Order: sequence, then C-alpha cells, then structure tokens
Amino acid sequence: MTEDAKKKIQVALALAIVVAGLRTGYILYQRHEDYVAAQMRVAAKNAGYANQEYYVTPKELYPFDLNSAKQLEQQPVWVKEGYRYTFYPYDASRKKANFEYEAGLLLPIEKLEIQDVVTDAAGGKRQVMAVFQKDGKSCAVPIGFETDGQYKIYSDEMFYVEDPHDLYKFWPSDVWQAIAQHEVKPGMDELQADFSVGMGVPDAGASSADKTVHYPNGGKPLVVEYSGGKATEVKTGT
Repeated sequence: MTEDAKKKIQVALALAIVVAGLRTGYILYQRHEDYVAAQMRVAAKNAGYANQEYYVTPKELYPFDLNSAKQLEQQPVWVKEGYRYTFYPYDASRKKANFEYEAGLLLPIEKLEIQDVVTDAAGGKRQVMAVFQKDGKSCAVPIGFETDGQYKIYSDEMFYVEDPHDLYKFWPSDVWQAIAQHEVKPGMDELQADFSVGMGVPDAGASSADKTVHYPNGGKPLVVEYSGGKATEVKTGT
C-alpha cells in the first residue's frame, strides 16, 4: 500500500471518528435536556403549582446542522407565535425562494407539513429554509442560517412538534373554542391569547402578571389588559 493511500485511509478514519463523536455528543445532549425537563416537572409538582401549564414541557429537536434540522420533515409542526414569521414563495425545481416577495405570515398554531429543509442565499448569508405547501403553492420560511460552516437554527423557538391541543388538553372547551375563533376573552391567560391571536408586545416595564399587551393580530390589532396573569379587558387597538 502506498503512503498516499495510507494517508487517505487515516484521514477517512479520522473524519469517521469526528462524525461519530458529534452524533454521540448530540444524543447525550438530547438525553440531558430530557432529564432536565423531567426534573423541572418534578420540581414544579413538588412546589405545588396549581396551574397545569407549569407541568407541560413541549418536545424539542435541538437541530444543530442541516441534517438534524430535517427532523422537521418527520412529523407535522404547529406555529408557536402567529403573525411573527414571514414566509416566501418557493421554486422547488430551482430550490430557490423569492425573498423579494413576502407571501404572508405564519398564523397562530397553524399546522404545517414540512416537506424539505434546504439552504438558500439571502442577505449575504445562507438561510436555512423549511419548505411547505400553502393553498396549493410551495412556500418557505427561514428557520436559521449558516455562516462559515456554522449553523444557528431556531426552529425549536418557532414550532411545536407535538399537537398543542394534546399538550394543553386540560384547557376548558370554551377556551379552545375562543382560540379556534381567534378571540381573546376575559379570564384567558397570555399563552391562550397567543394561541388565539399570535404574538403580543407588552408595554415597557410591565410585570409578568400585570401588564398591557398589544397584539398586531394580522392587521386587526387588539389591546389586552392582564391582572394576576388573566385577561381583564380586551379592546380594539390602533
């Protein structure tokens, strides 16, 4: 065997060891995060929290590169914050999004079937894009970016990978009815309001329980007053 062949084999073995190490590290990281989540649930239970939402720990995928982000293709996803994320028309044949045209915003707890996860050049970066169908058309939404081979992927912040109707099945039926009708009613908490009308922007300096939150609501703005963590007044915004 030539010295050149030996070197190539050594390089291949070294790369295989690095890849195996990364995969092992990723698996251990996932197990650690699952363990921490379980411990948090136990701590919340021991603390005697009355609000069942404290016991809910949505599953996360912890994607760290393009290949691991493709886990999004394996199950439906649901949008965590509606009216926050812009999506674009996507040409599947060219694997290219049209970033010059905003096709719309993802809706509150909208269910998506991710068909592909790709990279696409935009704004001087390689964007990581999740591809899906909407109204019979291919669309793509940015879920991260890549720079010099390093990925930053925030899909766990964007999507539930479990049906939120199951995660929060203990919510009363009238709350789910209001969510389905995209309404916020007195007595609902902030998470339930997010499910109804998407992301909200609290006034500066507001406390976690008592605050005023402004919801763009897809062009139909609302202002919701919260006291003790519950909506007390809902009015039309400007």
